Amino acid sequence: MQAKKIDQWLKVAIGVLLAGLAWLIVVTMREPMVVEGSEAPKFAIRADNGAQLTPTDFGGKLLLLNFWASWCAPCTEEAPWLNQLSEQLKSAGLVVLGVSVDAKEPRYADFIKRFQLGFPNYRDPKQDLSFRYGTYKIPETYLIDRTGKVALKIIGSPGQGGVIVTVDRDGRENQTQLASPEKSWMDPAVLNMVQRLL
Repeated sequence: MQAKKIDQWLKVAIGVLLAGLAWLIVVTMREPMVVEGSEAPKFAIRADNGAQLTPTDFGGKLLLLNFWASWCAPCTEEAPWLNQLSEQLKSAGLVVLGVSVDAKEPRYADFIKRFQLGFPNYRDPKQDLSFRYGTYKIPETYLIDRTGKVALKIIGSPGQGGVIVTVDRDGRENQTQLASPEKSWMDPAVLNMVQRLL
């Protein structure tokens, strides 16, 4: 009789432990998703120019956080346009920060040199920062407002397929047709989206 009670307790305990383990696996495997309206994940990085950067260093400016890679064709197409956008809207309060997921430093350095990127960049070879943002598609861009909230999330490069794809607060993708998709970040519709946030 005593052995049966012990067996029952062991079965219940094992069942509870397995249920707890299953719950833990499901919770930890859920990918983070940062969408419009989310609080932007905090970070502290050292940019190529040696500056230690955190979101608070941007002094109430609009932060355009762009995740890219040297092997990404849309990234190579948008790099000159991002450079131009950075220069054009810097005085209006836009700060562009590039985050490369390149594992190999020489490819990363070559990309920056080839496109003469004038905005700060950071290499995230372990993709720690991109994981915290839930970035799995490259390029991906977040516009973070003065309060630290994600004002706009853009998947892909503006102009890919003639559209800009944004993600709303419910995680739904929305597409806006562009007038000059070959201009990427300098397309009037994209410029308007960014300028409205300044």
